[in-house]
Amino acid sequence: MTIRIPEFALVLMVGPSGSGKSTFARKHFKPTEILSSDFFRGLLSDDEMNQAASDDAFEVLHLICAKRLARGKLTVIDATNVRPEARKPLLEMARKYHVQMTAVVFNFSADVCHARNQQRAVERPFGPHVTQRHAEDLRRSLARLEDEGIRRVHVLNSEEEVAGITFERYRLPVNRRDERGPFDIIGDVHGCLNELIALLTKLGYALTQSEDGWRVTPPEGRRLVFVGDLCDRGPDTPGVYRLVMDAVQRGVAFCVLGNHEDKLLRWMKTPDKVKQNHGLAQSVEQFEKEPPELRARVQEFIAKLPSHLVLDGGRLVVAHAGLTADMHGRVSGKVRAFAIYGDTTGESDEFGLPVRLNWAANYRARANVVYGHTPVLTPAWENRCICIDTGCVFGGTLTALRYPEQELVSVPAEKQYAESKRPLGEQRQPTPPSPLPEGKGEPARDPAVRGASSTDNSFSPFASGRRDGGVGSSDLDITDVIGRRNIETQFAGKITIREENAAAALEVMSRFAADPRWLIYLPPTMSPCEASALPDFLEHPAEAFRYYKQEGAERVVCEQKHMGSRAVVVVCKDETAAARRFGVSNESGIVYTRTGRRFFDDTATENAFLALARDALTAADWWTKFNTDWVALDGELMPWSAKAQELLRRQYAATGSAATAALAEVNKLLAPQAARPELAVLTARFGAKAEAVERFVASYRRYCWSVNSVTDLKFAPFFLLATEGKLYFDRTHDWHMRTLAELCGDPNRPFPLLHATPYRVVDLADASEVESATQWWLDLTNAGGEGMVVKPLEVLTKGRRFFVQPALKVRGREYLRIIYGPDYLAAEHLSRLKHRAVGAKRGLAAREFGLGLEGLERFARSAPLREVHECVFAVLALESEPIDPRL
Repeated sequence: MTIRIPEFALVLMVGPSGSGKSTFARKHFKPTEILSSDFFRGLLSDDEMNQAASDDAFEVLHLICAKRLARGKLTVIDATNVRPEARKPLLEMARKYHVQMTAVVFNFSADVCHARNQQRAVERPFGPHVTQRHAEDLRRSLARLEDEGIRRVHVLNSEEEVAGITFERYRLPVNRRDERGPFDIIGDVHGCLNELIALLTKLGYALTQSEDGWRVTPPEGRRLVFVGDLCDRGPDTPGVYRLVMDAVQRGVAFCVLGNHEDKLLRWMKTPDKVKQNHGLAQSVEQFEKEPPELRARVQEFIAKLPSHLVLDGGRLVVAHAGLTADMHGRVSGKVRAFAIYGDTTGESDEFGLPVRLNWAANYRARANVVYGHTPVLTPAWENRCICIDTGCVFGGTLTALRYPEQELVSVPAEKQYAESKRPLGEQRQPTPPSPLPEGKGEPARDPAVRGASSTDNSFSPFASGRRDGGVGSSDLDITDVIGRRNIETQFAGKITIREENAAAALEVMSRFAADPRWLIYLPPTMSPCEASALPDFLEHPAEAFRYYKQEGAERVVCEQKHMGSRAVVVVCKDETAAARRFGVSNESGIVYTRTGRRFFDDTATENAFLALARDALTAADWWTKFNTDWVALDGELMPWSAKAQELLRRQYAATGSAATAALAEVNKLLAPQAARPELAVLTARFGAKAEAVERFVASYRRYCWSVNSVTDLKFAPFFLLATEGKLYFDRTHDWHMRTLAELCGDPNRPFPLLHATPYRVVDLADASEVESATQWWLDLTNAGGEGMVVKPLEVLTKGRRFFVQPALKVRGREYLRIIYGPDYLAAEHLSRLKHRAVGAKRGLAAREFGLGLEGLERFARSAPLREVHECVFAVLALESEPIDPRL
């Protein structure tokens, strides 16, 4: 006898101990597919027969079973399974994971099983009462297995039957992963044959009709996929079926089941029990004019339609009403109901139609889902899901999605054939998702609905609630960021975020972060250059130039480093643009820090800052120049004291005041003793300390000034991050500096707030240019400047192995007193500082840079907020990595 089981199944071995279940399982299934209760008892207690370990053993068995089923793996349960309470948790798992269940029953007598156990009494030292009890439990269970929900029960009554069994695994009808496309996916046709012919012709398909049916010839390599609802309401349902059935039969098309097909099939089977409403009456009338053979053929065709299709290696799912990730590639009553009817509340709206839940707003998987069922005016991508039913039968259009091109092609309806109860609503313009990388996927998981109202500007990223997905917005789920995670980036490969780092970031993000819908980018950390070989310098441009030259960079850009606070500024043309692109209301931009916090504590100051920036953008005609209604800039906001006032007061000013007062007293006592030779060294030492403290105080005071209004601030932008649909990492740093200098205005008449950054381009092969840039740095730092930042001319510059450092900071001697202390230049301190290790810092900078670019790229192509936020959150998580404190 051959037992046919689906490729994804839960197989129960059922029978008394000693009936041969384990031997049978090992013969027919892979070792990794078998979960044995004996094995887990042995694993936990070193004794497979230790019944005291059974509860723990089954707990582990059930856990692993659930994990395998969640991943779509066939699983065999090797246990007695003769009691209902033992089968109950397995049946619940089968229902939860939409897996078909098969039972193989070993209906052997207690005497036979006991005799077998006696042959291995050392392993199973128990009496006949055990197998007798098992046999009695099995006898009571035999009649109820199918009632419990096990549809396939195979009872084996003899050794001969056991020996004659073979298994044949078959592919589920929904699994067409080997079909790679390209595909043309057609929305709900509803009997509109003329429009279907027009659409196929527009897509490049050749159609010929003869007495024996239609012949559809596709463009080379392409296939059709129909999302269902071929029938009802329209003028020629039989004609549509003729064309589609012939295309499917000839292998040039696929089709999934729609709810109208489901109802038509029920009418064909039992016409007296089905109401002829929702357009069915038109189909019935049309089929009555056709020969009976067509009706029989259509009935057979519909009966074989799958609930959905998984195509292109799992990258594409087509279902009539859509499908959540945990149901992809699975077959069950719930999957079928969801695929053809969607997710509903069971209520009716004011039009008498079912109230549907927006399942796509919480979709988490990487597969694209294409569906129909609920007509929309304009197809719109939401979390890799798109509805392409554009209401042709209601006078709209018939639409196809070309995959993988993500191109929408439509033809208008010739007329309105039926009246829609629910008006077609306005939808946003379509934005295609990026294709799933080859071989990459995301395991299905139960979607959790987290977020806040789209009109709530206090937005708590992980608060409980529900929010409809909109442009640039999507529900955030805490499970998207906690735990160890691997993030695939285009710019830095796979980046691992450790669990402890994610926990630290969650604390900061949950308590202090700005509305995540604004957080499209966090800047990376910046590494200093290697320690200088010169005796009186810790940092010097020579080391930065040497690094980039060794990495193969030919030219670099040297930018004056401003002593302020890093700030990302997002400016929208107006509140309408902010609502459209970022999903926020009553705001027109934001200024935030490199850790994702709002820069300003009060809204009035932020609004005044944004107004000045907006005026500059308008005066420079950037809205037209870049064809955008929003701009994101990266830069430095000064003075340092604007954001670091408390740090200055508690740390720097306190240190300076205490050291000044203490050293004054010490030097006052030492002054009369200066002539004594034995105290000369001590006097000189404390005199030098006092001088160092004076320089320390002077250093930090250079970067502080009073801020009475927003006009006292200076913002020095140095990188144009993004505008609508566009990134600027393909431009040189020279281009960014020139472009932003133009935005800042004429040096003699600059715009209020904006400050152009002095810079120069250096050819590393030209010794005179290198020397000139070094002298420029010396002049800057001797005059009290912080120093400069050295960057490769090309933003994305490939080094010997990976992308080179995005930037290296080279700071001046006096400024570094703020970082390392007033007397860091003393020989005993400087020698220790020169042994600092920059490797970890540079690795961190490279990873954060890659994540920042990835997040911006995702935002530019309108990926869901959670995908953008994943990168932003990861940058913050990496900031908790331990790094050499001397940096």
